[in-house]
Amino acid sequence: MTKFFVFTAAAFMAATSAYAGDAAKGETDFKKCKACHTIANGDDVIFKGGKTGPNLYGVVGRAAGAQEDFTKYGKDIVALGATGFVWTEELLIEYTKDPKKFLSAQLDTAAKSKMSFKLKDATDVVAYLASVGPVVEDMPADDAAKTE
Repeated sequence: MTKFFVFTAAAFMAATSAYAGDAAKGETDFKKCKACHTIANGDDVIFKGGKTGPNLYGVVGRAAGAQEDFTKYGKDIVALGATGFVWTEELLIEYTKDPKKFLSAQLDTAAKSKMSFKLKDATDVVAYLASVGPVVEDMPADDAAKTE
């Protein structure tokens, strides 16, 4: 059932241009995330933060566990990425609510997440991440199946 939900969510996201959120508010809210994450496009640092977590530049549209030059991913997020799972705004919002629960549901097994911080509603933060990242073309419906 969970895989069906993810497929449906991905297909829905492909049909819409962006998930509703306030990017300006998200920039302020991202301060909670900067202890572990930075946002940088090469030498262009958009939001200076920690390096405990991966660089979140371009996370929307990127495969899970696939940030170049980041080697500290947990095995379960890497396993999710190996399935072809690609982050959409909606899926990032769901993940940040309860990362361990999200990974467990996606992988159909008990899973762990190194992300211990939970966001009750990351809609604005994810809108901010999408606004400062590269433009992500709408995912064709056929590609949405890869998020199963």
